[in-house]
Amino acid sequence: MKLLALDTSTEACSAALWLDHVIHERFEIAPGAHSRLILPMIEDLCTQAGVQLKDMDALVFGRGPGSFTGVRIAASVVQGLAFGADLPVIPVSTLAALAQGAWQQHQWSRVLAALDARMGEVYWGAFERDADGVMRAVQDECVVAPDQVTLPTGEWRGAGPGWAAYAAVLQTRCGERVVSYDGLLFPRAAYLLPIAAVEFQRGAVVTAEQAVPVYLRDQVAQRPRS
Repeated sequence: MKLLALDTSTEACSAALWLDHVIHERFEIAPGAHSRLILPMIEDLCTQAGVQLKDMDALVFGRGPGSFTGVRIAASVVQGLAFGADLPVIPVSTLAALAQGAWQQHQWSRVLAALDARMGEVYWGAFERDADGVMRAVQDECVVAPDQVTLPTGEWRGAGPGWAAYAAVLQTRCGERVVSYDGLLFPRAAYLLPIAAVEFQRGAVVTAEQAVPVYLRDQVAQRPRS
């Protein structure tokens, strides 16, 4: 199986190849530079690996939630590449990617993923590792004030920059059920790929025109208080 993934949903910009279970990745923290970096990253990866876009079985992208601009960049780039190469697309939640990264980095199997949604809110999701070795949501993803997050019973770990931005509030809200957290972990293309590989085997792909962002929030700007 050959997959190409990209993610531009946060300050991080990344692209990665899955070549028969071997992952090659380019990753950079580069706020505001995603549109300039992502295509050269993809080209460099393919050149170094000796593959072309037409060799891929599918394209993968971080569908959101995340930065409105960043998520739109990922969707538009993957749509253009998929149309040009006539390839299917696998959208993957950026919160699920965060949880997958927590497993890969720390072997945490129950993860509360949080991204800073600005305006005093977080993008929030709870994930558990399933029999396929990938993270699955155990409740609906949402955008919510950090003092209003919900979590299932049991012991959890936190992951993502939302934990760095709202550590005190989230720890107070979650109490002893959260044992530890990693606020420096970002979604990245390499974390999308194990999830996407399972989805591809299940036939869970979409067409290029169906590769659309998931924002969770419709309101872009903070409205003034009356």
